[in-house]
Amino acid sequence: MKPRNQMMKRKRLSLYLLSILSLLSITLPSLAVTPPPPKLEARSYFMMDFHSGKVLADHNADQRMPSASLTKIMTVYAVLNEIKRGNLNLDDQVTVSKKAWKAPGSRMFIEVDKRVPVEELLKGVIVQSGNDASIALAEHIAGDERTFAELMNQHAQRLGMTNTHFVNSTGLPDPDHYTTAHDLTLLTQALIAEFPEYYPWFRIKQFTYNDITQHNRNRLLWRDPTVDGVKTGHTEEAGYCLVASAKRDEMRLISTVMGTDSDNARASASQALLNYGFRFFTTRLIHDPTSPLREVRIYKGALETLPVGVARPIYVTVPKERAEGLSIQVDMEPWITAPISKGQELGTLSIRLENKTILESPVIALQKVPTGGLVHRVMDEGWLLIEQWRNRPHE
Repeated sequence: MKPRNQMMKRKRLSLYLLSILSLLSITLPSLAVTPPPPKLEARSYFMMDFHSGKVLADHNADQRMPSASLTKIMTVYAVLNEIKRGNLNLDDQVTVSKKAWKAPGSRMFIEVDKRVPVEELLKGVIVQSGNDASIALAEHIAGDERTFAELMNQHAQRLGMTNTHFVNSTGLPDPDHYTTAHDLTLLTQALIAEFPEYYPWFRIKQFTYNDITQHNRNRLLWRDPTVDGVKTGHTEEAGYCLVASAKRDEMRLISTVMGTDSDNARASASQALLNYGFRFFTTRLIHDPTSPLREVRIYKGALETLPVGVARPIYVTVPKERAEGLSIQVDMEPWITAPISKGQELGTLSIRLENKTILESPVIALQKVPTGGLVHRVMDEGWLLIEQWRNRPHE
């Protein structure tokens, strides 16, 4: 009976203390603290939010490493850019060269001198990781694979992939062929943003060509229904690698894991990163450029008010337990006078988290406002002098 009596006493004491706190209107502080990201058995990894670009986990993220078949993300990106620019069509027929047909490693099993549509080759690259398909596309677009690799490098430079260099379209080992977890994540962000109509191909689980069905090597496509890409890679030098992306509600994360010891290890490490990000963080759309922030008074113009807003969607990623502390502040120039050009910066949008500024973005004019007529300008000059006098600093 003695232990039971002690338990009852502790319970009554706890209830008594809670009652006292309630009466005194004392709020217990939150014990929720965002833990650090999981430590993974991988040589390099990086994870960020797709919309905001917020980095949620990284380890040796700028260390140059062999990219293996993760290279093919850039191969696909370069091909899709050629389609976008009108230089290539999905139904264009590509003649398979002997070099492409003889490509070592993973293959789509295209045959020499056969003509294959661009769309099927792209799916062979994405789903089957076909080295033969990659080379065939490279040769069709640029004449030879080396020239196509230079095109890949141009895209890499434009995207800010400062620690990346390609010498082929496949990722087959070469001392001068390397990238980083950080750079691959930037590339994947661009791929998803620029080619949303083609990105669903990265979640295809199997693809059949030449009566041969091969399965996508990305295990997460079967494990997690929110995962919809992106690409696996493996060579003895690079280890097992995976770029993965998942979308839960309106939040999308991209993780890149490089240099693990097995197929299962790269999948488990990627899943751990994604679960961590979705569990402890949230991404909020602060403002969309399709609608104005507000209407502001404009002097001496053909219009009396001007809609102002932002040039791009504004997203922030913050710890979930602190998200209620987000606030927005808009600071505008005090006296806006015409003429105003569309896109002209007129103020600043500040996003604050618990009184600390975490992001600033220019506030711009959403339309052009020419100078008003003479009478209107004279009247506004008077109103402007009155407003400036009213708001003058007082000693």
